[in-house]
Amino acid sequence: MTVSLGMPAPPPPVLAPRRKTRQLDVGGVGVGSDHPVSVQSMCTTKTADINATLQQIAELTASGCQIVRVAVPDTDDAEALPIIARKSQIPVIADIHFQPRYVFAAIDAGCAAVRVNPGNIKKFDDKVGEIARAAKDAGTPIRIGVNAGSLDRRLLAKYGKATPEALVESALWECSLFEEHDFRDIKISVKHNDPVVMVRAYELLAAQCDYPLHLGVTEAGPAFQGTIKSAVAFGALLSQGIGDTIRVSLSAPPAEEVKVGNQILESLNLRQRGLEIVSCPSCGRAQVDVYKLADEVTAGLEGMEIPLRVAVMGCVVNGPGEAREADLGVASGNGKGQIFVKGEVVKTVPESQIVETLIEEAMRIAAAHADDGVASGPPVVTVS
Repeated sequence: MTVSLGMPAPPPPVLAPRRKTRQLDVGGVGVGSDHPVSVQSMCTTKTADINATLQQIAELTASGCQIVRVAVPDTDDAEALPIIARKSQIPVIADIHFQPRYVFAAIDAGCAAVRVNPGNIKKFDDKVGEIARAAKDAGTPIRIGVNAGSLDRRLLAKYGKATPEALVESALWECSLFEEHDFRDIKISVKHNDPVVMVRAYELLAAQCDYPLHLGVTEAGPAFQGTIKSAVAFGALLSQGIGDTIRVSLSAPPAEEVKVGNQILESLNLRQRGLEIVSCPSCGRAQVDVYKLADEVTAGLEGMEIPLRVAVMGCVVNGPGEAREADLGVASGNGKGQIFVKGEVVKTVPESQIVETLIEEAMRIAAAHADDGVASGPPVVTVS
């Protein structure tokens, strides 16, 4: 029999249209409402160790990172920037704290953008005019990154703590100083470790300016906790159309940040979904080991690059329906599994062959997808 994989689907629905912003070019990556939300991360290597930093950037690139940030706390790091910026496969942002001279070093090095934290750079406001001129001449965007942990003392004194209003006032004040020098290639972040405070700060900021916004829950924590906090906060904002770049801050390898960030965007239909496993949580009705089955299918399909929804179901209650709605699926029970491709049962196999068969069918779909191309019409899979 033949099973049509169907025509390319229309764009998936989103919860809200993107907030309209100014547009930036960050080393060839478009940032703003005219462009997809991009995922960032930050190297954990010492920037002065050029080989280690470039190796980590390569790993991040392979994991789907689109923009990477590197720390520049001292002169050795600043001196490494020209090589790193030139050899990196993705745009490099220099992260500057405390010493304004490194801002100029990063611009001269050809970094795609510079992140500055006004709250802890000495006499930063006095340097804005000079920074604006250098950045404008080089075409280098500036991210004004306000953090709850390093808020300007004047605003801490005014508000008593890092409230949403304090974070926003700090960011907009710095923007106004750059605007006085006719510089508006700006992106803003107002990070806090509490998702509730962070969400409110970005909502206030979004209502008061049209600059693109970089989302982040700062110091979000270890992998599990940080993933939950980031997903909750980003989901709340992105579902309103707020946010143009994201960074999931985890006490974990940077590639894990990218993995989580991409998954958040895919879950909100802000990025084309890749491999998606739909599997039941199991219950007393399950007649197969759903956990083991789902893990084995996931492992077997790792690296699959085409959009593919695979349903791994363990009983007759929701199994057939979920499997029928997926691109590929199995409804299991009584020691066997019904294999579905695009809503059609194509075969029934013993439980011991479910994983093998799903992987084979996935490979057929991938091959048909590759042979068909984007514009040549509906792909067809032939199964026996």
